[in-house]
Amino acid sequence: MSLVTIGILFLAGFLSGVVNAIAGGGTFLTFGAMTMLGVPPISANATSSIAQFPGYITSTWAYMADIRQMWRGAVAFAIISAVGALAGALILLSLDNVAFGALVPWLLLAATALFAAGPWLRPKKLAARAADAPASLAGRIVQFFTSIYGGFFGAGMGVMMLATLGLTEGGDYHRLNALKNMLSIVIAAVAIIIFASGGVVAWTHAAIMVPGVALGGYAGVWTARRVPQALVRTFVVAVGLFLAGYYFTKG
Repeated sequence: MSLVTIGILFLAGFLSGVVNAIAGGGTFLTFGAMTMLGVPPISANATSSIAQFPGYITSTWAYMADIRQMWRGAVAFAIISAVGALAGALILLSLDNVAFGALVPWLLLAATALFAAGPWLRPKKLAARAADAPASLAGRIVQFFTSIYGGFFGAGMGVMMLATLGLTEGGDYHRLNALKNMLSIVIAAVAIIIFASGGVVAWTHAAIMVPGVALGGYAGVWTARRVPQALVRTFVVAVGLFLAGYYFTKG
């Protein structure tokens, strides 16, 4: 692996950590960088899950007090998310790179549209809900399908979960964000185990990007105070559209 390739991967990881800390959508950068460097799309998708995983852990840790208050509902959601993520990851491994590659531009378009619509997908008025209230049946069903998507591809998963949890569960933003962060760990962990056992992870690429993601997440706190979130969101949407167009052209 050349120094240029190492630099591109580290930079992609760093920028991914920055944009995740501000607005989300960092998976576009890590996935895009790896596929453009010649990593097969299934491997790039699996490796992106690993690169983003430390960020899920640190963001969840910050919400531990909230999670303890709603642990009963959180456990139910976690079990459902694990099953869904398992199904999604196994579906991905059942495909070859040609079949998955044909889906990539459509998946990128869908994830980009979801990310762009994120601010409008959040309910304007969240229903009052006790912190320790059990998970609703509608919430469990919707989360199952969301976690299948997360195990299969993952880009835009956080935005999707915030929207669906807000519609089915209610509660304040911090409750929803805490639950979303914790479930992201579950979904990513299950997917990573399946991907690793399937031998599709590019471990060298992951090892280069993970420190970049960690540093980018730290730098993102500084950046968030100086760069408008709307500008970062525009950048992520532009990257998503560029990648979708690239893969449509590539065929």
